[in-house]
Amino acid sequence: MLNYMAYLLVLLAAILWGTTGTAQSFFDGSAHPLSIGAFRLAIGGFSLLIFVLATKKLSVQTIPWPAALLSALSMALFQPLFFSSVQLTGIAIGTVVAIGSAPVLTGMIEWVALKKKPDRVWVIATMLALIGCVLLFANRGQQLVDPVGIAMALGAGFSFAVYALVSKTVLKSMETVSAVAVIFSLSACCLLPFLLFFDLSYVTVPGNLSILIYLGIGATSLSYILFSFGLKQIPSSSAVTLSLAEPLTAAILGVLVVGEVLSALSWSGVGLLLCGILVLTIGKRQRLTAPQGLN
Repeated sequence: MLNYMAYLLVLLAAILWGTTGTAQSFFDGSAHPLSIGAFRLAIGGFSLLIFVLATKKLSVQTIPWPAALLSALSMALFQPLFFSSVQLTGIAIGTVVAIGSAPVLTGMIEWVALKKKPDRVWVIATMLALIGCVLLFANRGQQLVDPVGIAMALGAGFSFAVYALVSKTVLKSMETVSAVAVIFSLSACCLLPFLLFFDLSYVTVPGNLSILIYLGIGATSLSYILFSFGLKQIPSSSAVTLSLAEPLTAAILGVLVVGEVLSALSWSGVGLLLCGILVLTIGKRQRLTAPQGLN
């Protein structure tokens, strides 16, 4: 049951990530997505860092610095790569390639580098979820196949895959909250210089500030704590596949809150995404609870 709960924690984290687009739609005025990403990491990372320092839960001696730095760099690179790909290729293609490629890349890295061959449940669930993701964003947004944008989207997917894999090393050496605090504080330090190039006047608007705080605390620090707790107990490839619940949540909130309209094709994508998530969570649970002679 503990392992099954790990899947649910990762799924809940992805749902929180999926609220970011809806939350940003309530911004008063315009804000560059990269500046929002930098603020998210800074608020989420530094608030956690202050907490673990105040409660004396962080020991510098326990930090595996090479893995922590690589995890932080991967998360920092994901932000500009993803936002740049969306600008060059449009929201639909950029999102599908970046988020959709991450599970496949994670599985390939685990297979090649860690000698962990993907099992049948993961393959079926990932294929269902990827097809669903493509259908979800079909005919939405500008469809420009820009090679540079595609390359950046793949780079974003690779960055998230590396984060999911390398952060497991950090989590083995540190308590979860401390590990997330260190990784995201380091990642924020990488992105803060970008704030010098953007108009930040939108931060002074009271409503916008509250949204940024939610994005930093709820959709970043809390969500990645949940993701990390789950990641400790399940394969990275499975965790990244479950992260496809992010675009699913964003699409559903877009309909219910923002008033967007999904086509029948997009709704079929929603169904396939849900099927992929159910196959992964229920299928993995059955494998865990089945008698050894049946495996």
